[in-house]
Amino acid sequence: MSVPRICVVGSGGREHALCLALARSAEVVVTPGNPGMPGGAGGPGRITATSAPPEELEADLYVIGPEAPLVGGLADRLRALGRRVVGPGADGARLEGSKAFMKEVLVAAGVPTARHGVFTTVEPAREFLRELPGPWVVKTDGLASGKGVTVASTLAEAEADVRAKLSGAFGGAGRRVVVEEGLAGSECSLIVLCDGRTVVPMAPARDYKRLRDRDRGPNTGGMGSYAPLPDLKDAEVEELVERMVAPVVHEIRRRGIDYRGVLYAGLMLTADGPHVLEYNVRLGDPEAQVVLPILREDPVEVLLAVAEGRLARAVPAGRLSPPEGAAVCVVMAAQGYPTSARMGDAIEGIGTDGQLVEPVPGVTVIHASTRREAPDGPVLVGGGRVLGIVAVAPDLAEARRRAYQAVDRVTWPGAQWRSDVAAVPAPEAAPATSQVAL
Repeated sequence: MSVPRICVVGSGGREHALCLALARSAEVVVTPGNPGMPGGAGGPGRITATSAPPEELEADLYVIGPEAPLVGGLADRLRALGRRVVGPGADGARLEGSKAFMKEVLVAAGVPTARHGVFTTVEPAREFLRELPGPWVVKTDGLASGKGVTVASTLAEAEADVRAKLSGAFGGAGRRVVVEEGLAGSECSLIVLCDGRTVVPMAPARDYKRLRDRDRGPNTGGMGSYAPLPDLKDAEVEELVERMVAPVVHEIRRRGIDYRGVLYAGLMLTADGPHVLEYNVRLGDPEAQVVLPILREDPVEVLLAVAEGRLARAVPAGRLSPPEGAAVCVVMAAQGYPTSARMGDAIEGIGTDGQLVEPVPGVTVIHASTRREAPDGPVLVGGGRVLGIVAVAPDLAEARRRAYQAVDRVTWPGAQWRSDVAAVPAPEAAPATSQVAL
């Protein structure tokens, strides 16, 4: 294979980060992409965006970014056409598409998770809530565009949320709810590559789910992240993989699922040991924005090995090389996010190339939800989480300094962001709870 051609499916910040990483050694076509992606390459070709469906595109490898097309069976359709794909089929994607199924697999695999129950009617759910000490976590069973999880601090709030979800507010995603006990501790995003048998962890990351500093305010899809984690040693990461991931891979293989893609375990490191909060079937967002830039291996070669079932040969040591430096991502969100984002404002400090007008060394602007009204027009706010300001540096402190230096150069009316991303040790905060937003 000369210069490989990679098709990335998706339009968010995660996919922008994937495109940039893959473009170091490949030509990349992204569908549908976003205004920040075309032309932003650093390899033998450029990144090209297209509106064509992935089934109509020719590529050596297809990398599916978001969860919805995975749950919808896109990987199955592409494999039926003989394509190499990174992403599970619809059977494996149920780990994220149904929280009830995910909990069932965790229990069968013997993996620690929060005490929980699955309900289709209000009264049994209310009875179970009253057995829990609080805080209380209520989740739609299905995908809900990042709005399906509530962490309630009072029993009344939890009961009201159960009623709202089961009343049809989330359509089919809310026909069942998962109610669970809130857990306290520090969170860890453990992302592994899986080729059906072998699992290889990427650098562990930490994200920030709450909107405001010190883990306060409503849940979001993620307000920032950093990697690697200075408080997790390599031996501890290996132990987490053996305890929290390998049993799940064994269990889904036992069920006849050939899982080739990314597995993302959202963990809570509690005083009683680690517990799984969630499993996602794709790279995290904004975690992808920090684990990919510090990956020393060629991501094209590693992901081809995932798709072809030869990860053990491609990574014979069972682990990737130590990450190159550190990365910090600060998410800048629209006014009103996460309830009602104000859209259409022009973003100052971003040029027509989608990057900083006044560059900061080691900083890349990742576009998550932007738009333009003309090809060379100003970049506009297009949704809730708008930009990810990603800085790479030799160490975490310098990456953090660079990221916030760049944030100060970008503005629009009502822009909001957290000021404590990668503040290590973290400032005094409210106890973290199982605050995933799927």
